[in-house]
Amino acid sequence: MGVFVFLPLVLPLTAWPIARLAEQHLHPRTATRMLTAVAAVMATCSTLCLALVMVVGTAQLPGNPLPDGWSDPEVREAVPYDEVAGKAAIPALCAVVLACTRILWRHVRTRRRAHRALAGLPDTEVAVLPDGTPYAYALPGTASHRDRVVVTTALLDHLAPAERRALFAHERAHLTARHHRFLLAVRLAAHANPFLRPLHTAVSYTTERWADEEAARTVGSRRTVATAIGRAALASGPAPLPTAFASPGPVPRRVAALLAPPPAPGRWPAVFTSVGLAAWGAAAGTAVSAMSSANSALTLFLILRAATPL
Repeated sequence: MGVFVFLPLVLPLTAWPIARLAEQHLHPRTATRMLTAVAAVMATCSTLCLALVMVVGTAQLPGNPLPDGWSDPEVREAVPYDEVAGKAAIPALCAVVLACTRILWRHVRTRRRAHRALAGLPDTEVAVLPDGTPYAYALPGTASHRDRVVVTTALLDHLAPAERRALFAHERAHLTARHHRFLLAVRLAAHANPFLRPLHTAVSYTTERWADEEAARTVGSRRTVATAIGRAALASGPAPLPTAFASPGPVPRRVAALLAPPPAPGRWPAVFTSVGLAAWGAAAGTAVSAMSSANSALTLFLILRAATPL
């Protein structure tokens, strides 16, 4: 194990360059998928290594319920400063578990509360609320409810017919591509390892850009989608529910991107470019993180197996 067990805790720093460059140079669909995969793998590895450090570091503490063989000197020497690191890993791991549990619970509760708020309305794909506050959002379905686009009459009054079609196409794109899953994954990753927060911010933006591009393809006019986004942003007020499924993102950047030529089809960037080097750096960091955590887990398993007569 050695110091390699600590690498997954800091290797997310290798993903910071691609978090910013992916927003600017990659197709939003490619950027979203790549950043989410990197964040999920790195968060899993760092959480696993926290657990490994905790096991090794606390093996020699008085009253430890583990078998006596687990406090063998070979185990204690497997990680440098094992006792100090192990004690520090206990509150860190507890904080990660509690934070992720809280996020999952709030996510499920918000979805259920949102569907209950639509009770009594026709069971259609688009739910129009007679509300004086302008807002709209895509509401993912549950086991007993379908996916729905929720919009208020106040927002519809601010949009022209073509802009309404662009709005509906944008929200449907969120549902079709299951963007709430990407957002939930990177949000959990950011709470598992704070170094992954830039990826959460980036994915919040790229999912909106992904939906913008799908809406532009559906309505056939990038300018109409840009106008609809601008008008909706100027008119919209705070939604009654937390933005657990999508957020508007930086509207000026989204409008500017829609007024520019469409992004190139999703593909892996060329190596000898800034975004290519950043992407390969993040991929290398992810691979090293996965190998380090797997190596540490296997090493600890073999040591404990040899030290424990069971």
